[in-house]
Amino acid sequence: MIAVIDTAVANLNSVIYAIQRTETPFCATTDPEVIRQASHVILPGVGHAQASMRRLHELGLVPVIRALTQPVLGICLGMQILYDSSEEGDTPGLGILPGRVAKISAAGLPLPHMGWNTLRLDDPSSPLLRGIFLDDRVYFVHSFRAPMNAAVMASSFYGEEIPAIVGRDNFFGTQFHPERSGPVGLSILRNFCAL
Repeated sequence: MIAVIDTAVANLNSVIYAIQRTETPFCATTDPEVIRQASHVILPGVGHAQASMRRLHELGLVPVIRALTQPVLGICLGMQILYDSSEEGDTPGLGILPGRVAKISAAGLPLPHMGWNTLRLDDPSSPLLRGIFLDDRVYFVHSFRAPMNAAVMASSFYGEEIPAIVGRDNFFGTQFHPERSGPVGLSILRNFCAL
């Protein structure tokens, strides 16, 4: 069963609707024991890094998430807080992925980066990218971006290279919203469920 962490600053309903389409059992929860026992964990997010991390601390979930050994998927802000820190509110993150999340340097382009953009596959061998192809399009809404480093499995371009999918060990993240990205997003969610 997938545990979807209810951070109260997330796009929970649209993520739940997308998971229902994968026909995988799930529950939305803040219960540490349910999260520990789940086969997979999703950390969705829309909003502000500082508010999201504050909520996780209030719920006592920071050490729980850091210790997970099953597949974990952070979505949008949920991906960004997997990193060491964020410029958004000068916020310490979960410290699972190395680096600092920073504001997008897209001179002359509007922020947030909102809408459809294409994927470049930096690590096409990842099981998360099975059936995903160069220039497949996914839906973004964000003003901050993770660093381009060894964790990047796919990227997009918006004034600069933007990590689109990241991963290390059992932790993965999508900067875009797979739940809003049509068949491509659903494929990525199905690939995650199959890990």
